[in-house]
Amino acid sequence: MDSKREKDNETECAKITNVLLKSRTGEFDLESIMFLKLRNLGIYDLGCIGDCINLERLDLSGNNITNLGPLSPLRRLLVLNLSANRISNLEPLSSCEGLQSLNVAGNVIPSVDNLHALKSLKKLESIRLKDNTYNYTNPVCKNSSYRTLILDIFPNMKVLDGERVVGRGSDLYQLCKDIDDTIKAGMYKNGQLPELPETKPWVDDGFWEIKRSNNAIVDEAYKQFSDVLHECRLLNSRAAHVISQNERTISLKNQPKHFFSVFLKAHKLDASLVPEIQNAPCCLQCEGLVFVTTLELFLSFHRLERPIL
Repeated sequence: MDSKREKDNETECAKITNVLLKSRTGEFDLESIMFLKLRNLGIYDLGCIGDCINLERLDLSGNNITNLGPLSPLRRLLVLNLSANRISNLEPLSSCEGLQSLNVAGNVIPSVDNLHALKSLKKLESIRLKDNTYNYTNPVCKNSSYRTLILDIFPNMKVLDGERVVGRGSDLYQLCKDIDDTIKAGMYKNGQLPELPETKPWVDDGFWEIKRSNNAIVDEAYKQFSDVLHECRLLNSRAAHVISQNERTISLKNQPKHFFSVFLKAHKLDASLVPEIQNAPCCLQCEGLVFVTTLELFLSFHRLERPIL
């Protein structure tokens, strides 16, 4: 029972069905599907894929597809990815008149002659038969002149195997290709190229790692800076205190001298007895007026008790 269920699931994944298409896209109508990705599902039968007549982008890479016949009705198809399958015949794609980009890297296309079937596709601008990133190729790529032959078949081709062959940047690609070909051939105008020594890293191992000693230096510098900053704050606080004291002293010196007369009058003293008292220094302390030096001498002279202020 379980083996039968597993076989049914495998069949559903191996063949494209209405259920598979609707579950993958969330569309109820196959004609509404415009973008479809069915990668690495083990598909070998394209089934009803031709019913998606408005499909524009299709990714079927990483499957077991051999027959492209069901793709013939897809006249609005723009981008098609068939990499990593088992395709050898591209003729069914000749009716996909809107096709602009085709990826068939990693298949079994034997020769350039198999590409003649696509010659009628006037909008085709990009073909990939080889992909070095994933190590995908085709038997046709073993022909050293296959690129030249393909460009002869498709004069409007702009990108071949991911490299721009026409337009902006094509000269750079061609130059790099010529250099690679020269290096691979191992020939130079003066003879055989010498063997180059094994490349070595530009810097030693651990060059970009921050050393612990550097961390210790940075920490010590940060600590010293913090100490200096703390001292600066203390000096600033002391300076502010001194300035405040000086401002208070200056303000007291500018106070009217009637404080003396008020004090003497309150204690029934005659200021004329000691004229120097009017020039005596004074300061404010504990919310009262304290007379210093001269006032104390004056009170002791009259044998009076010191007033409590």
